[in-house]
Amino acid sequence: MKVVVVGCGGMGRIHAIHYASMPEVELVGVCDIEVHLAERLADETNCRAFASYEEMMSAVKPDLVSIALPTYLHKEYTVKTAAIGAHVVCEKPMALTLEDAAEMIRACEQAGVRLFVGHVVRFFPEYADIKRKVEAGELGKLGVAHAKRSGSHPAKVKEWFGNFEQSGGVILDLMVHDIDFMRWALGEVKSVYALNRRDQEMDYALATLVFEQGAVANLEAFWGYPGPFHTKAEIAGSDGIVRNSSLEAQSLQMVRVSEGQDGPAAVEVPGSPGYHDPYYYELRHFVRCIRENRESIVTPNDAYKAVEIALAAIASAKTGSAVHL
Repeated sequence: MKVVVVGCGGMGRIHAIHYASMPEVELVGVCDIEVHLAERLADETNCRAFASYEEMMSAVKPDLVSIALPTYLHKEYTVKTAAIGAHVVCEKPMALTLEDAAEMIRACEQAGVRLFVGHVVRFFPEYADIKRKVEAGELGKLGVAHAKRSGSHPAKVKEWFGNFEQSGGVILDLMVHDIDFMRWALGEVKSVYALNRRDQEMDYALATLVFEQGAVANLEAFWGYPGPFHTKAEIAGSDGIVRNSSLEAQSLQMVRVSEGQDGPAAVEVPGSPGYHDPYYYELRHFVRCIRENRESIVTPNDAYKAVEIALAAIASAKTGSAVHL
């Protein structure tokens, strides 16, 4: 399977390096209008560099295209790629609008190609473990969940992040990770209420999601945090709580509270075992879904719903009212 990567920034580099290490595929090209980025990445991964998408597609005729471009370009290049007949891996968020997201899905379906969206949190072992515990009923009746994702402002590196019309801000670009995870773990969202403060130095958002099954999740996202990038997540139920934090070297998860001989006892297990890079797991999964013609852990509809909820949070923050889905 021949693969190319469009966009040679941070995410494009991650995609290219992992494809280059996979026995299942051959990385045959990388492309960026900033040709020095493409050339540097091509040297690093032993493939061809291109400054033009059209030239690359014509020259190497790939089977799969990874789109690691700014969000406002996702729809255009997904539709172009589908028209050529190649499968698509598109970085999250899927698109800036539901209309664009729907057009991406439709274009790939009509062309008979697969569309995958990079909601990589589902491939982090810690988060997948939380999902498994919830699914197995280990937490009992689900009650309240919390998630947090904070880091420096990416606009200091790439200006387009600071343009709300191009990135969707911290809710659509960063909080969307936890929106997708919580929907994956807890089911469909019934309503959203959000607050958002945004200026040149920071973009901070807090959103409350109410789920159809009754649980409530509070999500926090912050661009402009002065400390290190970090994430936290926890879900509490009637029988226990499961949590992880990237700030803790030995993050412990309390998975069950039960009555022991000496009163309540908690079972604790390591929350972050050694593992391969989740981006490698994600991309390898997408490749194998194509090879084996099976459904992905992340479907196009999942990515569409994540955008829908994120846009509802943005609308709520603007109006001061909850949005019902």
